[in-house]
Amino acid sequence: TFRHLGPFSYLADAARRSRDLFPLAPPGPATRQAARDALAFAPGPEEARDARVERRWERDGVAGEAVSWSVGYGPRTEAWLLRPEGAGGAPLPGVVALHDHGGFKFFGKEKIADGPDPAHGVLGPFRQSCYGGRAWANELARGGFAVLVPDAFLWGSRRFPLDAMSPEERAGGGGGPAQGDEDSPEAIAAYNAAAGRHEHTVEKYCRVLGTTLSGIISYEDRVAVDYLAARPDVQSERVGCVGLSGGGLRAGLLQGTCDRIRAAVVVGMMSTYEDLLDHNVVSHTWMLYPGDWSRRGDWPDLVACRAPSPLLVQYDLEDQLFTVEGMRAADRRLAAHYESVGAANHYAGQFYPGFHKFDVEMQEAAFAWLAGHLNA
Repeated sequence: TFRHLGPFSYLADAARRSRDLFPLAPPGPATRQAARDALAFAPGPEEARDARVERRWERDGVAGEAVSWSVGYGPRTEAWLLRPEGAGGAPLPGVVALHDHGGFKFFGKEKIADGPDPAHGVLGPFRQSCYGGRAWANELARGGFAVLVPDAFLWGSRRFPLDAMSPEERAGGGGGPAQGDEDSPEAIAAYNAAAGRHEHTVEKYCRVLGTTLSGIISYEDRVAVDYLAARPDVQSERVGCVGLSGGGLRAGLLQGTCDRIRAAVVVGMMSTYEDLLDHNVVSHTWMLYPGDWSRRGDWPDLVACRAPSPLLVQYDLEDQLFTVEGMRAADRRLAAHYESVGAANHYAGQFYPGFHKFDVEMQEAAFAWLAGHLNA
């Protein structure tokens, strides 16, 4: 039986009789096209429209720019571009730093990066629990990279306003914060709770419109990659990406769909679908379940479809969002994909003790791995 299906547990067997699930999808053009088809969102060129610099600053060894652009719908995407202070305009390898989901949509880039102003008080405990207390995107920039930290669709500058949500979704939040109190800890918590409920509505709209939430988010992340690679102070042929959890999911989607990505790091977001059943399906965002991908392949297959493009996956052995069996099975599947294209050394799986996190030890290992591949 499946605890989340209860008396309907045989539904899983019925689905398997309807079609083959999680078939092996080998790396190559056919799987890359199947992934794009499942994501089902290609509204036009993956280009940042009307991009501009809004503000510049220097702080703690980092020179920053607040930048923004339009993707053609919704508010402008805001991002921070971080470089080592003193680097001038010299072209550097680029990395797109991808913030997590975290059930925390009020902020996006601010969860993993410091900007021109002090970080909001609610971010300290969050960073401590997930990131060893660090604004890790700034640490990466100080190491010699041009780091772009964009807000994802549904987060930060790209979040939905409360008044666009239904009364049912806003329930428990008192209908929204009082005027002038929109960024109090209580208001932020209420917003995050409402936004969690609202994600289901967004996915319903995506399905009605013939697309997927993961398709929209990966499209917007490819726009961000294009913006970064087009900058004269970035080495366009040396661009990577890295993220934890929902950010790791975004990194996996970029690795699978963006030819500009030369190396990717997926942290805390890898398992076979089979091993999510009866354990963690309910724990994850709609982003992990793009369209009809389950009948085309498994999650590791999508991430590895551009092999031999270098890929590092970091796993937390006590990760509450996955089973050890699912992580180990995904690691074997990824390794086999890379071996099948004669590039076994282009995949690395690293296992760490502890719960769901991207701590300082993991960060330093990821940064060194990116440096080895992007500076080669």
